[in-house]
Amino acid sequence: MKPSALAEGNVNELNPYVQGFYAAQPEEVTKTDLEVIGELPTDLWGAYVRNGPNPFEVPDVPHHWFDGEGMVHSIYFENGKAEYRNRYVLSDDNVADMKGDGAEARGVLVPSNRDRPNKVYKDTANTDLVLHDGKLMALWYISGTPVRLDARTLETLGNEDFGGKLPRNVSAHGKIDPETGEFLFFDYSLYEPWMSFGVVSPKSELTHFAKIDLPGPRLPHDMGFTENYVILHDLPVVFTESGLRNGMWQIKTEQRGARFGVVPRNGTNNDIKWFETDPCYLYHVANSWEEGDEVVMIACRMVPNNFDPDPAHGQFAGMANIMALHAYAWEWRMNMKTGEITSRQLDDRLSEFPAINQDYAGRKTRWSYHVAMAHERLQRFEGLIKYDLENGEKEEYLFEDGLGGSEPIFAPRIGAKDEDDGYVITFVTHTETGESEVLILDAKKFADGPVARIPLPSRVPAGFHATWADGDKIAA
Repeated sequence: MKPSALAEGNVNELNPYVQGFYAAQPEEVTKTDLEVIGELPTDLWGAYVRNGPNPFEVPDVPHHWFDGEGMVHSIYFENGKAEYRNRYVLSDDNVADMKGDGAEARGVLVPSNRDRPNKVYKDTANTDLVLHDGKLMALWYISGTPVRLDARTLETLGNEDFGGKLPRNVSAHGKIDPETGEFLFFDYSLYEPWMSFGVVSPKSELTHFAKIDLPGPRLPHDMGFTENYVILHDLPVVFTESGLRNGMWQIKTEQRGARFGVVPRNGTNNDIKWFETDPCYLYHVANSWEEGDEVVMIACRMVPNNFDPDPAHGQFAGMANIMALHAYAWEWRMNMKTGEITSRQLDDRLSEFPAINQDYAGRKTRWSYHVAMAHERLQRFEGLIKYDLENGEKEEYLFEDGLGGSEPIFAPRIGAKDEDDGYVITFVTHTETGESEVLILDAKKFADGPVARIPLPSRVPAGFHATWADGDKIAA
């Protein structure tokens, strides 16, 4: 499976997100017993897995970076050794396009040629990953069909419909409750109902589903959860009327505030409590928890990047500007008794793609690990940040010049005794040479940099979201 080269005269010749650091990796690779620079911890057991867009072919129509077929990159650790794999996610739409059925689903910039119920674009399953019921689920940010993967081999196992009970789709950024093993998810759509959420048992049975009333279709990206609640987002980014008429993913910003809806995990629309706050947009939630009468949510709030469109990117200049993600760490507190909401900025350093110790998800956490965002036109992660949410302090580790990173994960060491007793792991790739490696940092000695580096046999392009799969939770 090799993607086509960018042909002369291709409409995407000025598109920065099909070239260099963002270009597809054409080969599926397996490499065991990898070389280690430094000392690979022997108390590290499990897999760091990351999803992202990887076009099987460079299209001959305008291409958005988000449209590439999903490809998962993984490094598995056990007994002081490491092995690497990368595999395409074989969603139904990805397989159809790879076979060339003549009805390409296409993407955000071009209408689909494929008629499928409740889906406008190609369901690439390229955005997110969670480990649930011993297996990975690859998820898509426009809400699609979850695709199950073997957490060790990355083999596609098939679509997931939760015992035949899934009413619609599942968006990226569903959450795993580490205490119950449940999968909490939301769905949003161009078609009514505009939003819904659900709960899935540890054994993959849908146990709860509820529709949420909204004035119209919205563009949320993430959700929060606590021990007792789900937190849904109604943000002032909506779909245009012309886009809805033509089945196109066209958005605009409304002149209104944002709302967060706090609803019991087994509740309905009648139980939701909305908290109205300042106009804002946020992509990613770090964690949420209950603290007295308050529900607390830590997330990354978008701020303007103030870039002017670059003529060198031609018709893709606007897309490139929007993709230059700038955000700050932020806290919201919602009082369930008084209905009051307060918020505060936690830092003025550009950061995003937050990660925590998932064993503490939905409960109060002290530590949050973010990527440091470079102030550049093209999205690049230039380092890592460890935030202390109790005292506001932070530590930074910046990558060497020329490197771009991936979303980090926290991996608890075997026998971990507290929240930051483990390792922070990420992929990095040299933006010019394409050489990639894995960095492993001791979370308690974060600013010291990697305790081990592992050169990889394959280039890992820029991508999206990652997760940690504990070795003892991976299905045999």
